[in-house]
Amino acid sequence: MNAVSRTDIGSRKENQDRVKVAILNDNTAFAVVCDGMGGENAGGLASELAINMVYDRVTSGYREDFDSNNIKNLLTSAVGAANVVVYNAARDDESREGMGTTCVAAIVRDGVVHMVNVGDSRGYVFEHGCLNQVTTDHTVVRFLYEQGEIGEEEMRNHPLRNKITKAVGVVQSVDIDYFEISVSEGGALLLCSDGLSNYCTNEVIAEYIGNYDADECADRLISHVIEQKGNDNITLALIKDL
Repeated sequence: MNAVSRTDIGSRKENQDRVKVAILNDNTAFAVVCDGMGGENAGGLASELAINMVYDRVTSGYREDFDSNNIKNLLTSAVGAANVVVYNAARDDESREGMGTTCVAAIVRDGVVHMVNVGDSRGYVFEHGCLNQVTTDHTVVRFLYEQGEIGEEEMRNHPLRNKITKAVGVVQSVDIDYFEISVSEGGALLLCSDGLSNYCTNEVIAEYIGNYDADECADRLISHVIEQKGNDNITLALIKDL
């Protein structure tokens, strides 16, 4: 396996995204992406606190003899701990009111992806030339779509498309989605903030993952968003050759 990460400030004045990757052993890798929100420096603080907590909990707590349930508990408890840290930090300072962060994290072991997410940062798997989104966006437009009130095309251009319905640190306890999916040998895992997914189609991402090594693919994805004149921070973690 080959794990790489990239983050770019894009057109923003501050980068409130954070990303970390780690190879835990010969057959296991870990990645996490957080996209902070909040005025002044609050968003950056939220994502920094959250990613450090999740990364430290997972890398120190993982054991090679863990079964799937152990891995699920490790990931969900790590994000739960991050929620507490961010929530308490917001309560400590009135200027941080409402700060929070998305979080998508995954452990990949022996071709099985264990993934958690809160918010609209996404997790994808790539296999057989196709890219599939694993996570479900916690957004207003996704909710409206599921209720049948808007269609796919309206989702892309809706004025509330960036409004999330769930985030780490906003409330005292947060519901965390968990996914477990098998990926064919040679497949790949991509985690990213919406600064990437809003400006790259699945076809573009699949083309780059399928034709370039991890480092070049990551660089090309960032460059593609910049060429599209994206107006957000751009962040990704890519694990290839699962």
